Amino acid sequence: MTDAAATRTIPLGLKPFTRLDHPREVIRQFTPNWFAATMGTGILALALAQFPAPAPGLKVVGEGLWLLNIGLFSLFSLLYAARWIFFFDGAKRIFGHSAVSMFFGCIPMGLATIINGLLSFGLARWGHLAIDMAEALWWLDASLAVICGVAIPFMMFTRQSHSLDQMTAVWLLPVVAAEVAAVSGGLLAQHLADTHQQLTVVIASYALWACSVPLAMSILVILVLRMAIHKLPPASMAASSWLALGPIGTGALGLLVLGGAAPSIFAANNLGDYGAAAKGIGLVGGLLLWGYGLWWATMAALITLRYLRQGLPFNIGWWGYTFPMGVYALATLRLSTLLPIRAFALLGGSLVIVLAALWLIVGARTVRGAWRGELFVAPCLSQD
Repeated sequence: MTDAAATRTIPLGLKPFTRLDHPREVIRQFTPNWFAATMGTGILALALAQFPAPAPGLKVVGEGLWLLNIGLFSLFSLLYAARWIFFFDGAKRIFGHSAVSMFFGCIPMGLATIINGLLSFGLARWGHLAIDMAEALWWLDASLAVICGVAIPFMMFTRQSHSLDQMTAVWLLPVVAAEVAAVSGGLLAQHLADTHQQLTVVIASYALWACSVPLAMSILVILVLRMAIHKLPPASMAASSWLALGPIGTGALGLLVLGGAAPSIFAANNLGDYGAAAKGIGLVGGLLLWGYGLWWATMAALITLRYLRQGLPFNIGWWGYTFPMGVYALATLRLSTLLPIRAFALLGGSLVIVLAALWLIVGARTVRGAWRGELFVAPCLSQD
C-alpha cells in the first residue's frame, strides 16, 4: 500500500502528528517545557493524598497519578535526551533563548514531586528501599536545582537578550527549583535513620531555601514594576501570571516543613536550643508568605478572568496554572494542621478541588494537542 493510499484509509482525526512535517519532529522540537506537565501531575497526586476530608479513595487516585507521573517523567527524559543525541546543533540553541531556557528549572521540580511521592506512596510499597531511593534522587535533584539556579541567570547576564517590557514570570522557573528541593529535603530528613544524615539534609535544605526565596522575591518586585509600566504580557503567556504564586507557596511550605522537622533533628545533634526557634520561625514565616501569596492568587485570578474575556489560546504553558496552585494548597493544608482555624482546611480543600478540575482540562487538551503534533514547537528553532 502506498503512503497516499494509507493516508486515505486512516481518518485524519485518528492519524497522529498531522500538524508535523515528519514524526521525528517530535524529538527535534521537544523542549523542557513539557516537564511542567510532570510538575502539575505530581503536585495533584501529593495534594490528593493530603485532602482534609475523609475520602480513602483519593489516596489511591493520588498514587495512580504518581505512577503516571513517573512514566511521564521517564518518557520526557528519553525524548529530551534523544534530541541532544540526534539534533545536537538545534538542542544547544536553547541556551541563547531568553524564554525557553528558563524551563530547565521544570526538570528538577518535576523530579521533586516523584521524590515526595516515594515518601507518601512508596513507603507502603517498598519500605526502607523507598527511603534509599528518595535520598539518592534528592541529592541529584538538589544538584540539578543549584545548577539551574546559577547557570541560567548567568546566561541571562552574559549571552541572552532581555528587556523589561518582554519580562514575564518565567524568570522565576530556574530560581524556584532550589526551594522545591528544600521542601523535599525537609520531608526526607525525618525518614532517615542516621541523625547526622538528618542534620546534613536539613541544613542543606535551609541553604537551598536561601538560594531561592530571596532571589525570587526580588524578581517579583521587578515583575510588579514591569506590569505597572508595560501592562500584561500577551495572551500566549497568560498562565505566567500564576507562576508568581509558586515561589511564595513553596517558600511558605519549605519553612513549615523544615520548622516541623528541625526540633527533633536538632535535639538529636546537640542543637536542641535552636529547635524551638526554627519551629517558630517556620510557622510565623510560613504564615507571612502565605498571606503574601493570597494577594498574588487574587491578582492572578483577576488577570486570568481578563484574558478569558479576550480569548485564551491553549499552549503547553497552561500547565503553569497547576503547580503554583498546588504548592499553595499544600502550604494552606499544612497551616491547617498547625493552627486551630478551620478556614485553612476549607480553603486548602477547595484549592485541591480546583486543581483537580484544572488538571483534567489541561491534561485533556495536552493529549489532544500532542496527538496532533501542534504542541511540539521549539521557539529556539523558529529561524529554521
